[in-house]
Amino acid sequence: MSNTSSPQSQQQASSGKLHNAAIGALFALVLIVPKVAHLRRNPRSWMFFRIFLGIAGAALVILPLGFGSSFVPAIVGLAMFITTILLPPAEPDVITGDKARELGALVVVNGGRFKLGEGPSFDAQLFVGDKQISVRDARLESALEIPVVEITSAQAEESHGRWFLRVNWAGKTAVFVYRGVFAEHLARVAETTIRSVMRPALPVLPQRRAAGA
Repeated sequence: MSNTSSPQSQQQASSGKLHNAAIGALFALVLIVPKVAHLRRNPRSWMFFRIFLGIAGAALVILPLGFGSSFVPAIVGLAMFITTILLPPAEPDVITGDKARELGALVVVNGGRFKLGEGPSFDAQLFVGDKQISVRDARLESALEIPVVEITSAQAEESHGRWFLRVNWAGKTAVFVYRGVFAEHLARVAETTIRSVMRPALPVLPQRRAAGA
């Protein structure tokens, strides 16, 4: 009976080690992700991180083959090497809040998809201030500046299952397209935000006739 129970005990012990290793790896991943996200804002550090990850992954693939040990490190190394290839490029070291303060924006709202001229459309952010509305792309680079004082209307409307925000000023029009479940909500929020900074039109007072006319 001892010979029968021994393999089972070893299998249970191996399963327990794998379970603990998986939990440890998951916990380490939770701790590392915020640091990696911060590291990505520095292009040089991000490049060195990707190089290190690729070399470490390649080493884990080659070394087990040379020593004839377990294939598990090789699988992990291959995953690390593939991750290095698929990792996105570094993000610019710019934070939306800092950019909003730099522009003097009161609030930043989702601008949906925006297309300027013949260029491709992109995900836009609207930095709404009391003097101008700055349309920025994902890298927070300026695509359009709209003077608030010149805005005549801002209207959210639905058409063919999509929501649009049309902003008119000085004979020009900017159209922002919203899709998805929250399209109406996002378009309404942008509309309300822009209207909150628009100057109300001055009332036209009737001219009084001069005395004795």
